[in-house]
Amino acid sequence: MKSKPMVNVVFAIVMLAGGAFYSPAQAGEADVVGVSVTRDSQNTYRFSVTVAHDDSGWDHYADAWQVIGRDGAILGQRILAHPHENEQPFTRSLSGVEIPSNIESVTIRARDLVHGFGGAEMVVRLPGVVGDTVKQP
Repeated sequence: MKSKPMVNVVFAIVMLAGGAFYSPAQAGEADVVGVSVTRDSQNTYRFSVTVAHDDSGWDHYADAWQVIGRDGAILGQRILAHPHENEQPFTRSLSGVEIPSNIESVTIRARDLVHGFGGAEMVVRLPGVVGDTVKQP
């Protein structure tokens, strides 16, 4: 069978170009890379969450992060209203998150418009004393 030289050349160029042909899905998932949690009162907490994502404009950006209890319940959510293309990673806070006293740790996860949830999550132990802060990492 004869090879088609032009088809082979085009295929090779496309393979070598790799990232030159951008699609929104190439930005990947939103990753939680840091968490700071402060106990404000007996059952309320303030979370500062650092998210890393290759925001590429209004069609693909990290648009939320959540505080998840051990049973999968959403205990708190911060909506991110715009892309952070020039601020990576970025940190945003949420106060007044009520968490029952029998919960000792929570999972923080982030979401982006294209992939939803699925990037790196972080489990953080809640501080035991009002006024204390736990940071991770």
